[in-house]
Amino acid sequence: MDKKRIVAALGRNAFGTLFPDQKKAVAKAACAIADLVEEKYQIAITFSNGPQVGMLHTAMTEFARLSPEYTVAPMSVCGALSQGYIGYDLQNAIRTELLNRGIFKPVSTIITQVRVDPFDEAFSEPTKVIGRYMSEDEARGETAKGNYVVKEEKGYRRIVAAPKPIDIYEIDAIQALLDADQLVIAAGGGGIPVLQQGTRLKGASAVIEKDLTAARMADMVDADILLFLTGTEKAAIHYQQPGETFLDRLSAQEARTYMEQNQFEAGSMLPKIEAAVEFVSSKPGRKAVITHLSRAKEAMAGKTGTLITAQ
Repeated sequence: MDKKRIVAALGRNAFGTLFPDQKKAVAKAACAIADLVEEKYQIAITFSNGPQVGMLHTAMTEFARLSPEYTVAPMSVCGALSQGYIGYDLQNAIRTELLNRGIFKPVSTIITQVRVDPFDEAFSEPTKVIGRYMSEDEARGETAKGNYVVKEEKGYRRIVAAPKPIDIYEIDAIQALLDADQLVIAAGGGGIPVLQQGTRLKGASAVIEKDLTAARMADMVDADILLFLTGTEKAAIHYQQPGETFLDRLSAQEARTYMEQNQFEAGSMLPKIEAAVEFVSSKPGRKAVITHLSRAKEAMAGKTGTLITAQ
């Protein structure tokens, strides 16, 4: 019988901003993935990179400020750097965990480019705050270059667009590795957003919501299950309020109703629910699961987590 195929999206709790913290965190993520390998799933992994890409952007900007002969690294380059170093830590942690369990399975990281629409309205209404705090003069300089800035209590910061993913350029390589029953890490941080210009791909000054890219990748590799491994065991309505209710199961229509009621927090649970609904509605029989990183195996056995289905 064919193995069931999972796309597992790791939330920010699977990583750390500081390098030593990240080494410890990815070891826990590796345990969760190894548990699923032992259950004979085919697995593609994607991950959050919000703190890391912000750290890289801040570091590269500060370096260019201190050394004017160097240019500031664009967001697309910072995204690629974060994919590489997070993937490096994650694939090595998974490899070690698997070998410690007597399992040999190749693990690969693919630097992944994701196509976005240059006319996506997100480019005129940026929402993602990134990088270090700037002075007013520095903020004016960014505005003069055509970048958006926002004023916060501590100063000014860059704000970039969050367009929707359209296509994944490395999908054939991802598919080939899955078909060979290998573990593949791809589309980290939602992928590097690129604009197609003839035969050339140009990096966009943007970040893509990684949960939406996870759903897109799951659809394109024809996964059976989209698994969100996050910091909470189940999704909830009236979260941290009177009447808080944790959800064992949701249909796509129930999820849409709750989204209309603003039951899910933007930037946290909302994109997971949106991505889950998109995925399960795209083909009969598909499922999405949301659960805590440490409960992946139990959630796949139906013992915990929130299960989202089309009906």
